[in-house]
Amino acid sequence: MPLHLTKVAYGCDSVAYLRERIAIRAAEGAFVMTTRYLPKRHAEIAGGSLFWIVKHQLVGRTPILGFGEAEGGRIAIHLEPQFIPVQPLPKRAHQGWRYLEAKDAPSDLAGSLEGIAEMPAELAGKLSALALI
Repeated sequence: MPLHLTKVAYGCDSVAYLRERIAIRAAEGAFVMTTRYLPKRHAEIAGGSLFWIVKHQLVGRTPILGFGEAEGGRIAIHLEPQFIPVQPLPKRAHQGWRYLEAKDAPSDLAGSLEGIAEMPAELAGKLSALALI
């Protein structure tokens, strides 16, 4: 099972705005984020995703395609330019990247539950639990 990364969607106050930013980046060509250092566990991340945190919740993911070199000696993280909503999961904000084990990753949402990520965390958690029954 692949390892994932988590990242705060800095400057995004809603899932809709995060989707918009990803769409803009996709229209510009390849979707690449940069970081100072190659994650130590980068080999385990192959086939994993970048999980986005908005308002202290994991709300969606973007598949990671691979790693490469970027300008200024930085590392490029190549991402598939799409946003896949996930079952909201409370997550503290943090700086930089953090690993997320596959067993701890939230599952993808069905299309009918997509708006759940916009709800308050407590209500979203209750509704998503009911959807699993």
